[in-house]
Amino acid sequence: METARDVLTALARRYAFGDLEALITEGTLAADGSSSAVAALCAFGQRVLDLDAEDFGMPEDVGEVPQDLLDRARASRMPQAPRERPRGALASLRPAYALLLEVIAIRWHRRDMAALVAAVHIAGEYLPMLAWEPVLGHAGDPALIGAAVDGEGSRFGVPVEPGSPRMCDHTRPERSACERTLRVAKEPPPGWRAYLDRQHSQVASALGVCAARCRTPCTVVTRLDDLVRAGLAERCRLASDFTDGALVKLRHAAPVGHGFGVPSPEEVQTAWARSRRSLSHHPLGKAALADADDSYPLPGLPALFSAIATADLHPDTLLHDVTKRIMSTLA
Repeated sequence: METARDVLTALARRYAFGDLEALITEGTLAADGSSSAVAALCAFGQRVLDLDAEDFGMPEDVGEVPQDLLDRARASRMPQAPRERPRGALASLRPAYALLLEVIAIRWHRRDMAALVAAVHIAGEYLPMLAWEPVLGHAGDPALIGAAVDGEGSRFGVPVEPGSPRMCDHTRPERSACERTLRVAKEPPPGWRAYLDRQHSQVASALGVCAARCRTPCTVVTRLDDLVRAGLAERCRLASDFTDGALVKLRHAAPVGHGFGVPSPEEVQTAWARSRRSLSHHPLGKAALADADDSYPLPGLPALFSAIATADLHPDTLLHDVTKRIMSTLA
């Protein structure tokens, strides 16, 4: 590399947004008159790569980051107030899963296995909600979910009386989260954010139990058409088995989990191969993974998410496009 600009370009190609921003803002490498624009794009790209969804499209980005990139990131943003518009990932999780697929591929390219496993874990947590989205018409938005899960005959979020002959299969944390989701849209922003941080993924898990594991189903699912209910149950079973599979369990051996080890790329590939074999026992999983020898680092993962979402999901190109804008600005 002959020039500072060559170094900056190489970092951009490796999605090293944080390092690139530091070199520019600290003056180690100057980007001439483009410094401010490149630094803003780098800060934005790093937030997206880190899956810092609450900070997608921060006010400081406006005017510095192109509007089309902001809009695409905000499609995966978790709204930080009960009435915030647009609803982002509460309206649909499909953009978020497309972004997750891109982030997982980039982490593989960078050999950031701990971050890759963390992204896979996030994907597993919300897969039941992705499965429910075609039924709900949204991604579990607390402002809208009551119409689908509340009412006569529902035990969604209802405390279980000791000795009741019709016990709900939700855990205590899941029941608490379900009760909270029915009222949190009326709470002030701090309460809303606390719910998103601690309980929204529990609601996703609870919905998966309702559809696929409940031994005494209530009107949350019995109100559904038989064909809709059967398809939902199959998708939620597949989502649950992915979450319980070898790939997601790697998180517990990584720094983001309970230990201090980081899985190697070979361990990640081995774990995914084990998960694929198990998931292929499902009719839906078998169909999705049958022709999954694709170029994606974890072959078949996009097809699996697509089957659960009942939509064609591909890795996003948002971070790739951020890199292209940085390189264009440097040029």
